[in-house]
Amino acid sequence: MASHFADRLCDAVKTKRTSLIVGLDPVYTRLPSAIKNHRQMNDEFDAAAAVDAIFDFCTQTMRIIAPMVPAVKINIAYFEKYLWEGLETYYALISEADDLGMEIIGDVKRGDIGHTAELYAAAHLENPELTGLEDTLAPDAITVNGYMGADGIEPFADMASRQGKGLFVLVRTSNPSAAAIQDFADADGQKMYEKLAEVVGQAANKAERIGNAGYSNVGMVVGGTAPDVTTTLRQKYDNVWFLVPGYGSQGASAADCVRFCKPNGTGALINASRSIIYAYEKPKYKDQFGDDWKRCIEQAVIDAKIDLAKAMQTLL
Repeated sequence: MASHFADRLCDAVKTKRTSLIVGLDPVYTRLPSAIKNHRQMNDEFDAAAAVDAIFDFCTQTMRIIAPMVPAVKINIAYFEKYLWEGLETYYALISEADDLGMEIIGDVKRGDIGHTAELYAAAHLENPELTGLEDTLAPDAITVNGYMGADGIEPFADMASRQGKGLFVLVRTSNPSAAAIQDFADADGQKMYEKLAEVVGQAANKAERIGNAGYSNVGMVVGGTAPDVTTTLRQKYDNVWFLVPGYGSQGASAADCVRFCKPNGTGALINASRSIIYAYEKPKYKDQFGDDWKRCIEQAVIDAKIDLAKAMQTLL
Protein backbone atom coordinates (compact mmCIF):
# COMPACT_ATOMS: atom_id res chain seq x y z
CA MET A 1 0.00 0.00 0.00
CA ALA A 2 1.25 3.48 -0.85
CA SER A 3 2.46 5.38 2.21
CA HIS A 4 1.42 8.80 0.87
CA PHE A 5 -2.24 9.69 1.34
CA ALA A 6 -2.68 11.28 -2.09
CA ASP A 7 -1.08 8.27 -3.79
CA ARG A 8 -3.46 5.96 -1.93
CA LEU A 9 -6.39 8.07 -3.11
CA CYS A 10 -5.21 7.75 -6.72
CA ASP A 11 -4.93 3.99 -6.37
CA ALA A 12 -8.31 3.68 -4.67
CA VAL A 13 -10.18 5.86 -7.17
CA LYS A 14 -8.68 3.96 -10.09
CA THR A 15 -9.39 0.57 -8.50
CA LYS A 16 -13.04 1.39 -7.70
CA ARG A 17 -13.41 3.33 -10.96
CA THR A 18 -15.26 6.19 -9.34
CA SER A 19 -14.74 9.47 -7.54
CA LEU A 20 -17.84 8.83 -5.43
CA ILE A 21 -17.44 8.54 -1.68
CA VAL A 22 -20.14 8.05 0.92
CA GLY A 23 -20.64 10.16 4.02
CA LEU A 24 -21.97 8.73 7.26
CA ASP A 25 -24.32 11.22 8.95
CA PRO A 26 -26.41 8.81 11.05
CA VAL A 27 -29.53 10.11 12.80
CA TYR A 28 -31.29 7.60 15.04
CA THR A 29 -34.82 8.58 14.02
CA ARG A 30 -34.03 7.91 10.36
CA LEU A 31 -32.52 4.46 10.84
CA PRO A 32 -34.27 1.46 9.27
CA SER A 33 -37.16 0.04 11.29
CA ALA A 34 -35.42 -3.32 11.42
CA ILE A 35 -32.70 -1.72 13.54
CA LYS A 36 -34.79 0.73 15.58
CA ASN A 37 -37.29 -1.98 16.52
CA HIS A 38 -34.65 -4.34 17.87
CA ARG A 39 -35.41 -4.92 21.55
CA GLN A 40 -31.92 -3.80 22.60
CA MET A 41 -31.82 -0.73 20.36
CA ASN A 42 -35.35 0.64 20.45
CA ASP A 43 -34.89 3.63 22.77
CA GLU A 44 -33.48 6.79 21.20
CA PHE A 45 -33.21 8.42 24.65
CA ASP A 46 -30.99 5.65 25.99
CA ALA A 47 -27.45 6.56 24.95
CA ALA A 48 -26.20 2.97 24.88
CA ALA A 49 -29.18 1.74 22.85
CA ALA A 50 -28.99 4.63 20.38
CA VAL A 51 -25.24 4.29 19.90
CA ASP A 52 -25.54 0.53 19.40
CA ALA A 53 -28.19 1.12 16.73
CA ILE A 54 -26.07 3.72 14.96
CA PHE A 55 -23.00 1.51 15.08
CA ASP A 56 -24.96 -1.42 13.66
CA PHE A 57 -26.36 0.71 10.85
CA CYS A 58 -23.02 2.30 9.96
CA THR A 59 -21.15 -1.00 10.06
CA GLN A 60 -23.64 -2.72 7.78
CA THR A 61 -23.68 0.29 5.45
CA MET A 62 -19.89 0.30 5.17
CA ARG A 63 -19.90 -3.40 4.30
CA ILE A 64 -22.29 -2.59 1.45
CA ILE A 65 -20.35 0.35 0.06
CA ALA A 66 -16.76 -0.85 0.61
CA PRO A 67 -16.51 -2.91 -2.61
CA MET A 68 -17.81 0.03 -4.65
CA VAL A 69 -16.27 3.29 -3.37
CA PRO A 70 -12.73 4.40 -2.50
CA ALA A 71 -13.45 6.20 0.76
CA VAL A 72 -15.93 6.90 3.51
CA LYS A 73 -16.39 10.25 5.27
CA ILE A 74 -17.50 9.98 8.90
CA ASN A 75 -19.00 13.13 10.40
CA ILE A 76 -17.94 13.24 14.04
CA ALA A 77 -20.78 15.58 15.06
CA TYR A 78 -23.31 12.75 14.77
CA PHE A 79 -21.30 10.82 17.35
CA GLU A 80 -20.23 13.65 19.64
CA LYS A 81 -23.91 14.12 20.44
CA TYR A 82 -23.62 10.97 22.56
CA LEU A 83 -20.47 12.19 24.34
CA TRP A 84 -17.94 9.53 25.32
CA GLU A 85 -20.11 6.65 24.08
CA GLY A 86 -20.43 8.33 20.72
CA LEU A 87 -16.72 9.02 20.42
CA GLU A 88 -15.93 5.42 21.24
CA THR A 89 -18.27 4.42 18.42
CA TYR A 90 -16.64 6.91 16.02
CA TYR A 91 -13.22 5.34 16.57
CA ALA A 92 -14.67 1.83 16.40
CA LEU A 93 -16.10 2.67 12.97
CA ILE A 94 -12.71 3.92 11.81
CA SER A 95 -11.26 0.51 12.66
CA GLU A 96 -14.13 -1.20 10.83
CA ALA A 97 -13.58 0.95 7.75
CA ASP A 98 -9.85 0.27 7.84
CA ASP A 99 -10.53 -3.48 7.93
CA LEU A 100 -12.74 -3.01 4.87
CA GLY A 101 -9.90 -1.34 2.96
CA MET A 102 -11.44 2.11 2.51
CA GLU A 103 -9.68 5.43 2.97
CA ILE A 104 -11.28 7.20 5.92
CA ILE A 105 -11.97 10.92 6.17
CA GLY A 106 -12.87 12.23 9.60
CA ASP A 107 -15.16 15.19 9.05
CA VAL A 108 -14.13 17.08 12.20
CA LYS A 109 -13.67 20.67 10.91
CA ARG A 110 -11.15 21.55 13.62
CA GLY A 111 -9.29 24.85 13.48
CA ASP A 112 -6.94 26.68 15.83
CA ILE A 113 -3.37 27.91 16.07
CA GLY A 114 -0.17 27.09 17.90
CA HIS A 115 -0.03 24.37 20.50
CA THR A 116 -3.81 23.96 20.46
CA ALA A 117 -3.73 23.16 16.76
CA GLU A 118 -0.91 20.69 17.35
CA LEU A 119 -3.00 18.91 19.97
CA TYR A 120 -6.06 18.85 17.72
CA ALA A 121 -3.86 17.39 14.98
CA ALA A 122 -2.52 14.74 17.36
CA ALA A 123 -6.02 13.86 18.54
CA HIS A 124 -7.48 13.47 15.07
CA LEU A 125 -4.59 12.36 12.85
CA GLU A 126 -2.00 10.60 14.98
CA ASN A 127 -2.42 6.89 15.62
CA PRO A 128 -1.96 6.84 19.41
CA GLU A 129 0.87 4.99 21.08
CA LEU A 130 -0.49 5.49 24.58
CA THR A 131 -0.86 2.40 26.74
CA GLY A 132 -4.37 1.08 26.38
CA LEU A 133 -4.95 2.82 23.05
CA GLU A 134 -2.53 0.85 20.87
CA ASP A 135 -5.36 -0.64 18.80
CA THR A 136 -7.11 2.70 18.23
CA LEU A 137 -6.80 4.24 14.77
CA ALA A 138 -7.19 7.85 13.71
CA PRO A 139 -8.69 8.53 10.25
CA ASP A 140 -6.57 8.78 7.11
CA ALA A 141 -7.51 12.43 6.67
CA ILE A 142 -9.59 15.11 8.32
CA THR A 143 -11.36 18.32 7.41
CA VAL A 144 -9.91 21.56 8.78
CA ASN A 145 -11.27 25.09 9.07
CA GLY A 146 -8.68 27.43 7.55
CA TYR A 147 -10.19 30.71 8.76
CA MET A 148 -7.13 31.46 10.92
CA GLY A 149 -4.78 31.28 7.96
CA ALA A 150 -1.54 29.37 7.56
CA ASP A 151 -1.01 29.23 11.33
CA GLY A 152 -4.15 27.13 11.55
CA ILE A 153 -3.24 24.85 8.64
CA GLU A 154 0.46 24.07 9.01
CA PRO A 155 0.26 22.12 12.32
CA PHE A 156 -2.32 19.79 10.78
CA ALA A 157 -0.36 19.48 7.54
CA ASP A 158 2.85 18.66 9.40
CA MET A 159 1.15 15.95 11.45
CA ALA A 160 -0.52 14.54 8.34
CA SER A 161 2.83 14.32 6.57
CA ARG A 162 4.48 12.56 9.49
CA GLN A 163 1.64 10.05 9.69
CA GLY A 164 1.24 9.41 5.96
CA LYS A 165 -2.17 11.06 6.10
CA GLY A 166 -3.95 14.07 4.66
CA LEU A 167 -6.28 16.96 5.28
CA PHE A 168 -8.91 18.94 3.41
CA VAL A 169 -9.22 22.63 4.23
CA LEU A 170 -12.60 24.33 3.91
CA VAL A 171 -12.33 26.82 1.02
CA ARG A 172 -15.78 27.29 -0.56
CA THR A 173 -18.54 25.35 1.17
CA SER A 174 -21.81 24.07 -0.27
CA ASN A 175 -24.31 25.67 2.13
CA PRO A 176 -26.68 28.39 0.78
CA SER A 177 -25.35 31.25 2.93
CA ALA A 178 -21.68 30.56 2.14
CA ALA A 179 -21.57 33.24 -0.55
CA ALA A 180 -22.33 36.04 1.93
CA ILE A 181 -18.90 35.62 3.51
CA GLN A 182 -16.82 33.38 1.26
CA ASP A 183 -17.57 35.35 -1.93
CA PHE A 184 -16.93 38.72 -0.25
CA ALA A 185 -14.38 40.58 -2.37
CA ASP A 186 -11.59 42.99 -1.46
CA ALA A 187 -10.83 46.26 -3.24
CA ASP A 188 -9.04 44.38 -6.01
CA GLY A 189 -11.97 42.04 -6.57
CA GLN A 190 -10.36 38.97 -5.01
CA LYS A 191 -12.90 36.91 -3.13
CA MET A 192 -12.28 35.54 0.32
CA TYR A 193 -12.41 31.91 -0.84
CA GLU A 194 -9.88 32.70 -3.57
CA LYS A 195 -7.48 34.15 -1.01
CA LEU A 196 -7.95 31.15 1.26
CA ALA A 197 -7.34 28.86 -1.71
CA GLU A 198 -4.02 30.67 -2.24
CA VAL A 199 -2.99 30.01 1.34
CA VAL A 200 -3.97 26.35 1.08
CA GLY A 201 -2.22 26.08 -2.27
CA GLN A 202 1.02 27.37 -0.75
CA ALA A 203 0.82 24.79 2.03
CA ALA A 204 -0.03 22.04 -0.46
CA ASN A 205 2.82 22.90 -2.80
CA LYS A 206 5.65 22.18 -0.37
CA ALA A 207 7.88 19.48 -1.85
CA GLU A 208 7.65 17.16 1.15
CA ARG A 209 3.87 17.05 0.77
CA ILE A 210 3.78 15.94 -2.86
CA GLY A 211 3.38 12.23 -3.59
CA ASN A 212 4.59 10.16 -6.50
CA ALA A 213 1.37 10.76 -8.41
CA GLY A 214 1.93 14.51 -8.29
CA TYR A 215 -0.76 15.33 -5.77
CA SER A 216 -0.34 16.92 -2.35
CA ASN A 217 -1.66 15.45 0.88
CA VAL A 218 -3.19 18.88 1.56
CA GLY A 219 -6.48 19.33 -0.26
CA MET A 220 -9.47 21.66 -0.41
CA VAL A 221 -13.15 21.32 0.42
CA VAL A 222 -15.07 23.02 -2.39
CA GLY A 223 -18.79 22.48 -2.74
CA GLY A 224 -20.37 21.33 -5.95
CA THR A 225 -23.24 23.80 -5.53
CA ALA A 226 -21.43 26.89 -6.84
CA PRO A 227 -19.95 25.93 -10.22
CA ASP A 228 -20.10 29.50 -11.48
CA VAL A 229 -17.54 30.74 -8.94
CA THR A 230 -15.23 27.78 -8.38
CA THR A 231 -14.59 26.14 -11.75
CA THR A 232 -11.20 27.82 -12.20
CA LEU A 233 -9.81 26.28 -9.01
CA ARG A 234 -9.17 22.94 -10.73
CA GLN A 235 -6.93 24.51 -13.32
CA LYS A 236 -5.20 26.83 -10.86
CA TYR A 237 -4.35 24.16 -8.25
CA ASP A 238 -3.33 21.23 -10.37
CA ASN A 239 -1.73 19.20 -7.57
CA VAL A 240 -4.61 19.41 -5.09
CA TRP A 241 -7.30 16.87 -4.31
CA PHE A 242 -10.76 18.38 -3.90
CA LEU A 243 -13.33 17.04 -1.48
CA VAL A 244 -16.64 18.00 -3.07
CA PRO A 245 -19.81 18.01 -0.95
CA GLY A 246 -23.22 18.94 -2.28
CA TYR A 247 -23.98 16.06 -4.66
CA GLY A 248 -27.40 14.53 -4.09
CA SER A 249 -29.48 15.94 -1.26
CA GLN A 250 -27.94 19.43 -1.43
CA GLY A 251 -28.83 19.78 -5.09
CA ALA A 252 -25.52 19.70 -6.97
CA SER A 253 -25.65 17.68 -10.17
CA ALA A 254 -23.09 15.16 -11.33
CA ALA A 255 -21.88 17.66 -13.93
CA ASP A 256 -21.45 20.31 -11.23
CA CYS A 257 -19.17 17.99 -9.29
CA VAL A 258 -17.08 16.10 -11.83
CA ARG A 259 -15.59 19.38 -13.11
CA PHE A 260 -13.10 18.98 -10.25
CA CYS A 261 -11.92 15.64 -11.66
CA LYS A 262 -9.14 15.30 -14.16
CA PRO A 263 -9.80 13.29 -17.33
CA ASN A 264 -8.31 10.16 -15.72
CA GLY A 265 -10.88 10.41 -12.92
CA THR A 266 -8.49 11.47 -10.18
CA GLY A 267 -8.29 14.78 -8.35
CA ALA A 268 -11.69 14.87 -6.66
CA LEU A 269 -13.74 12.94 -4.15
CA ILE A 270 -17.44 13.58 -4.65
CA ASN A 271 -19.34 13.01 -1.44
CA ALA A 272 -22.93 11.84 -1.14
CA SER A 273 -24.32 11.31 2.35
CA ARG A 274 -28.07 11.42 2.95
CA SER A 275 -28.99 10.57 -0.65
CA ILE A 276 -27.15 7.25 -0.21
CA ILE A 277 -27.51 6.22 3.42
CA TYR A 278 -31.24 7.00 3.54
CA ALA A 279 -32.03 5.64 0.09
CA TYR A 280 -34.60 3.29 1.63
CA GLU A 281 -36.79 6.34 2.35
CA LYS A 282 -37.14 7.13 -1.35
CA PRO A 283 -40.13 5.71 -3.23
CA LYS A 284 -37.81 4.96 -6.16
CA TYR A 285 -36.00 2.33 -4.12
CA LYS A 286 -38.71 1.39 -1.65
CA ASP A 287 -41.03 0.41 -4.51
CA GLN A 288 -38.28 -1.76 -5.96
CA PHE A 289 -36.89 -3.41 -2.84
CA GLY A 290 -39.55 -2.96 -0.16
CA ASP A 291 -38.13 -3.15 3.36
CA ASP A 292 -34.75 -4.44 2.19
CA TRP A 293 -32.88 -1.28 3.19
CA LYS A 294 -29.50 -2.76 2.33
CA ARG A 295 -30.48 -3.34 -1.29
CA CYS A 296 -31.77 0.23 -1.45
CA ILE A 297 -28.41 1.61 -0.33
CA GLU A 298 -26.52 -0.69 -2.67
CA GLN A 299 -28.61 0.40 -5.66
CA ALA A 300 -28.28 4.07 -4.73
CA VAL A 301 -24.48 3.72 -4.83
CA ILE A 302 -24.66 1.96 -8.19
CA ASP A 303 -26.94 4.65 -9.60
CA ALA A 304 -24.70 7.46 -8.31
CA LYS A 305 -21.63 5.84 -9.83
CA ILE A 306 -23.38 5.56 -13.18
CA ASP A 307 -24.56 9.17 -12.96
CA LEU A 308 -21.04 10.44 -12.28
CA ALA A 309 -19.53 8.21 -14.96
CA LYS A 310 -21.92 9.62 -17.56
CA ALA A 311 -21.07 13.16 -16.49
CA MET A 312 -17.36 12.34 -16.77
CA GLN A 313 -17.84 11.44 -20.43
CA THR A 314 -18.53 15.12 -21.14
CA LEU A 315 -15.01 15.96 -19.94
CA LEU A 316 -13.30 13.52 -22.30
